[in-house]
Amino acid sequence: MVVERSKRTGAAAGGRRDAVSQENVDLSKDPGRIAGMFDAIAGRYDFLNHLLSGGIDRRWRSRAVASLELTGREVVIDVCTGTADLAIAAVRARPGAARAVGVDFAGGMLDVARGKLDGLELADRVRLVRGDATRLPLASGSVDAVTIAFGIRNVDRLTQACGEMHRVLRRGGRLAVLEFALPTRPIWRQCYGWYLSHVLPRIGRLISRDRGAYRYLPASIDAFAKPDEFVKILRQAGFADVSTASLTYGIVCLYVGRRRS
Repeated sequence: MVVERSKRTGAAAGGRRDAVSQENVDLSKDPGRIAGMFDAIAGRYDFLNHLLSGGIDRRWRSRAVASLELTGREVVIDVCTGTADLAIAAVRARPGAARAVGVDFAGGMLDVARGKLDGLELADRVRLVRGDATRLPLASGSVDAVTIAFGIRNVDRLTQACGEMHRVLRRGGRLAVLEFALPTRPIWRQCYGWYLSHVLPRIGRLISRDRGAYRYLPASIDAFAKPDEFVKILRQAGFADVSTASLTYGIVCLYVGRRRS
């Protein structure tokens, strides 16, 4: 599995040490464990997202939605939707009748999402479904676009999830994936590694009251497939015209592709 390979080889490549320590961090992707971890922090998840990113997370989602080139008439599936921020951004991107389906296996996160949708009067445009990224509960070729933000690295069977996203996408439909990465420039990599190792866990633990989640999240970034590896996985799943864009000094990567016409 590519994720496991990246964990083994990350420190060996060119003698480089991992930017974020994975020592004593459980990086297993068991769905029940991951769902429970996110349920435990669901109530403060949005606040911490905005705080820890300095509010830039909204800009990242806007960039992902823009890459889909929506007209306002599409059906979008947001995989690992969490509290549905990306699904909401998708249906609000253009005037029209765009619809979204948000899929996540963490019930507590979906409960928060439902409250947001009710408050924004978007419950009729975003349907939430509890489900697994490796077994998406939609018919083949049934959606016009697929999105996933900061969730693919938490999926147990990465290649199967990519295959599922390809399966539900209609011919010519587009994919946008946001995921954290590590900067390639040494100075930014060092600064970001220090932030992930020392600042993020402390703030996350203080506000969420959950010690494990905000130790897992930084380590999972370092353990995930590098951008070129993930591009290969997407291509192997059948996606064409796969490209990447480095955002915010390389701490986030936007992957864009499409299903062949």
